[in-house]
Amino acid sequence: MTENETSSDSQKSPNFIRALNLPTAILMVAGIMIGSGVFKKIVPMAQMLHNGDYILLAWIIAGVITIFGAFAYAGLATMTTETGGVYEYLRLIYGDFTAFIFGWSTFTIIGSGAIAALSFVFAQSANTLYTLPEPLSAVKDKGIGNSVFPFADSGIKMLGVLMVILLTWYNCRGIKRGGALSNIVTSAKILGILLLIVSGLMFAGHPAVNNDTKAFSDHTPQGLALFSGLFVAMLSALWAYDGWTNITYVTGEIKNPTRNIPLAIIGGVGIAMLLYVLLNYSYMRVLSLSQLAQLSPNKIAAAEVARALMGQTGSVVIALLIMTCTFGALNGCIISYPRVYFRMAQEKVFFKKAANINPRFSTPNVALIYSAIWSCILLVSGTFDQITNLIIFASYAFFALGAFGLIRMKMKGVIKSKVIGYPMIPVVIILFCIVLIVNTVITQPAASTIGLLLILSGTPFYFYFKRT
Repeated sequence: MTENETSSDSQKSPNFIRALNLPTAILMVAGIMIGSGVFKKIVPMAQMLHNGDYILLAWIIAGVITIFGAFAYAGLATMTTETGGVYEYLRLIYGDFTAFIFGWSTFTIIGSGAIAALSFVFAQSANTLYTLPEPLSAVKDKGIGNSVFPFADSGIKMLGVLMVILLTWYNCRGIKRGGALSNIVTSAKILGILLLIVSGLMFAGHPAVNNDTKAFSDHTPQGLALFSGLFVAMLSALWAYDGWTNITYVTGEIKNPTRNIPLAIIGGVGIAMLLYVLLNYSYMRVLSLSQLAQLSPNKIAAAEVARALMGQTGSVVIALLIMTCTFGALNGCIISYPRVYFRMAQEKVFFKKAANINPRFSTPNVALIYSAIWSCILLVSGTFDQITNLIIFASYAFFALGAFGLIRMKMKGVIKSKVIGYPMIPVVIILFCIVLIVNTVITQPAASTIGLLLILSGTPFYFYFKRT
């Protein structure tokens, strides 16, 4: 493909086409959010809370916080129509350094980690339908330290890498193509999830209640332990909700973004929240919480539920559904995250070729390629759960900064339009994020330390880019 470097003058709009309308934007939000988390995360939630009502409460609270975030970002979206979304908001509020740290965290953890995790789960689901060969099985136990084993699950990782490469190539060929694919896949997976929900709700039997089940429910945490456990469970729920801000990254390609971005976030989150709560309720109608909690890390809760409903056919159905969901979410992430790197390159705080736009397809093709390369490295080196924990820790730190920035810009008079729930909603978001981050540091110190180090690793790169 022929490349054409855009002007580095940040005041000039990039040569993007505003091709995405409101329905496509809503489906893109829902499509990015509805990935793999809702099919797996009830297992750690059941292990933590031992109570179905608290599990549903965790999903509802996480959804409400996400909708609150939509209201806050609706206010921030009035400041600019530039591509880059949250990166651009932080740049206008706090300056280049804070925005760069967010962008760098998106590149190293948040965005690339999400792409790696989704592609891994897609390939993992394909492996349940047809056992993939393991060409590197002879060296699968060789690794770095006791945590990174790049040769393990080599067949799954190779398929994941292949999907990242194919979707990156496809999205280099135009945002309209990517949006159309998102519409088709998201519609299909919403239909599939609704069928699974209806099957679960119509399930004639009830989960077996025995002495083990009763003993399990008797261990429901109380007091401070319940409070902490609820936030740990919400960490799982928030991973399933993660991605709702991605639509802001393609601001420059959305029609009437000031109006449509807030509506897209609220609509997409509303669809996901309704499906998540109903789906988890249907899980617990088919299997008991003790049965769900006893599933091994390699088991997918939704697959076990589908097997109980439809026998071996259920396993095939749920594997296809998970592949569809992760494929759609992966496509949305590959579309959106590279737009942040493109905007960073325009501001001269990223590799300068990332500011290139393909003159034929009007896409940031070099930024897309950079994103694919690092995502594949994370896919080969990391595991699904390790990556997702780092994503939530990092993204909610910047979520708090965004909410505080909204208050700051309103007080300065920069944001003059009415913001729903102001000032209570941004205050609630800030307090929630602080508690979530502190609780994560306490309960998962190793993952939190790694996440913090990766965030701070951007500092020398910032000064390198500024100097050169």
